[in-house]
Amino acid sequence: MTRDISDRSRHPGSSASPGLSSLSDNDRIKVIGLSALATGSGVIAWSGEPRLLPVAFLFPALWALAPSRLSAVIVSAAYFLAASRGLPQGVANFYGSGHGAGLALWLGAALAFVVVHAVLWTLRPGLTRPIRYGVAALLVSVPPFGIVGWAHPITAAGILFPGWGWWGLVLAALGLLAATTRYRVIVLPVFASFWMISTVTWADPEGPPDWVGIDTEFGGQQGEYAGYLQYRETLALVDAAPNAGRNVVVLPESAAGIWTPTVEHLWSAALSDTDAIVVAGAITVDRQGYDNVMLAVPAAGTQTQILYRERMPVPVSMWQPWRQWTGGSGGARAHFFANPVFELAGQRVAPLICYEQLLIWPILQSAWHDPDVIVAIGNGWWTNGTNIIAIQKAAAIAWARLFGLTLVMAFNS
Repeated sequence: MTRDISDRSRHPGSSASPGLSSLSDNDRIKVIGLSALATGSGVIAWSGEPRLLPVAFLFPALWALAPSRLSAVIVSAAYFLAASRGLPQGVANFYGSGHGAGLALWLGAALAFVVVHAVLWTLRPGLTRPIRYGVAALLVSVPPFGIVGWAHPITAAGILFPGWGWWGLVLAALGLLAATTRYRVIVLPVFASFWMISTVTWADPEGPPDWVGIDTEFGGQQGEYAGYLQYRETLALVDAAPNAGRNVVVLPESAAGIWTPTVEHLWSAALSDTDAIVVAGAITVDRQGYDNVMLAVPAAGTQTQILYRERMPVPVSMWQPWRQWTGGSGGARAHFFANPVFELAGQRVAPLICYEQLLIWPILQSAWHDPDVIVAIGNGWWTNGTNIIAIQKAAAIAWARLFGLTLVMAFNS
């Protein structure tokens, strides 16, 4: 009887999951190989080069090939940790400390991704496996798990199927599901052909002809916001842009610092002689906390307009919901599904501030409202020594290509 139970636990049709200690030597070698491939796919796909994003399509195949649930944990962790490898250094830069906090946040973020994929892993053949992977992919696309849903393979849809829009997204999703089945040997080579064609015909998305994004290099530190001297330098950069025929100038996240009546007067006065509308990142503060926003300072010093309030600020460093849960205040508010688009200068805009560029639901929610342009801004002073900004830009490029949108980016580093 004992032998029968053991045999059934290893049968492909069973839902049982042997641990590593009960695997054969061949299966242990297989787990090592799958983990190495998962690590490689995470490193390559999320290197910051948008044309390499389709390498992430290997992940569902590797997950499906895992011989046990613990193996699926190892494969999922290897992929996610490799893809998000810049986080420990970034957190250390932000807090000005050692790597302990960064490692804790890195592992904590990975936990959501790994748990979802581990719980939904199965040995059962047929439709069960792709259905379960589809549920996992959906869960890490939307809150609450989607709050740390980085490195999602679906981001590569725009590299494989530029201009295909929602049909391209559906086709990419079906490819991810098929990668978990035996048909992967057909589907992955076909997708590789689309990848090759896309690479050969590559063209970076451009912005509207009268829009320009301005990158800055002001650096920063925790708790520091733009001050008077930075304002003057930034406004000098803006002053040069309309001379090149630009009507809308986009500045990075937090370029306008903490927005107050005094700051508004300074900016409005400086822009009173130009015809440009300036879109800048700023912080608006009240007694409960603050909003990370995009605002427009129109020409001729007319009233400033808040265009967008960030849907998903960076967890822990910005978004700190436990403060409100305990009756306190402070931290950035998350407007999860609010204001997905805004209109400016005849364009319907899909806004993405910094962290949102790493996630799935903000851009898809915006795309559902048929925008004309993606405006992606960030303040990455804390990413020195990492590829985080490059990954954010790669994701924004991929989504712009998928939906055939123009793209304006502005980052501070």
